[in-house]
Amino acid sequence: MKWKHILTNHNETSERHPDEQLKSRYYKTTQSTALQVVKEMFEQMDGCHIVAVSAERGEISVSLTKGRKVFIVATIVSVRPFETAIDFSVTTETKWFPIDFGFSRQLIIRLYDQLEKRLPYIGSGIYGDK
Repeated sequence: MKWKHILTNHNETSERHPDEQLKSRYYKTTQSTALQVVKEMFEQMDGCHIVAVSAERGEISVSLTKGRKVFIVATIVSVRPFETAIDFSVTTETKWFPIDFGFSRQLIIRLYDQLEKRLPYIGSGIYGDK
């Protein structure tokens, strides 16, 4: 793991992320089903409050206040029929320094682990690394 993922208070996933665990993940489902599953996942998390849901934009904004204050944005995009990408952006509120010692990265990994129990996983990175 690189130091820049630890010495920050923000991590997000993307198609070509250099960290394999932070690459966009693809699931065999529709955008609307994925949006509903992600929303239900957040509703079941302790200390989680859904701030906004935009089905049109495929975004869910969440604040997490158990322990640390965290802001999460989940982006759900249909790339082709029954293939949907899910990305996360996680920012941790810190008191003194903009460092969360890898908490935001670990939270993204845990969120993806939870999704893989709920949706059929295809792959990660560009077009699911087929």
